[in-house]
Amino acid sequence: MKSFLASLMMLAAASLAGCATTPAATKNNVEELSLALQSMGPEVDPAEARRAAEIAYSYSAQLAEQYNVTTSPILHNTLVNTGVKERGVCVHYAEDMQARLNQENFRTLSMLRAIAEPKSDFRIDHSTAVISAKGDDIYEGVVLDPWRYGGKLYWSATTEDPRYDWEPRMEVLRRKYARRMAKEAAAGS
Repeated sequence: MKSFLASLMMLAAASLAGCATTPAATKNNVEELSLALQSMGPEVDPAEARRAAEIAYSYSAQLAEQYNVTTSPILHNTLVNTGVKERGVCVHYAEDMQARLNQENFRTLSMLRAIAEPKSDFRIDHSTAVISAKGDDIYEGVVLDPWRYGGKLYWSATTEDPRYDWEPRMEVLRRKYARRMAKEAAAGS
């Protein structure tokens, strides 16, 4: 049954998407992100901001190709969650983006992680990477979200994202753990 469902989903995804490709970033896209990163503070090295912007755009497209994204992000999540594809949900993009940018050993920039809990029962948690000036938290940073548009990088100041209310990853995980423990304690009473 699982393989039938997976086959059916693959057929539906293929018919909806055709052969999707991630559009290449323009020089303007990279420049805008670079300027946004530089504007986080005078201590941000312009060369580091430029390099981070270049990597964020190119690596977003590379991840979509590596994950073999050919559908919308939600359909791709379904393919990952049913075992048809191995990677490509938002947490994978966030982990991989953070790891790639950390390889640069930036002196003036830090990579952080954020989670947005759902605003309704019909949505799920969303994870992302955030880049900030060294020493700042996510709220002074810039969201780097390649999942949202299937490998095409979305970015904005963390507090200005119109779709998600971001919080530091560890705060959300601690709160979820506390809720789970309370629920288990109540069930055991």
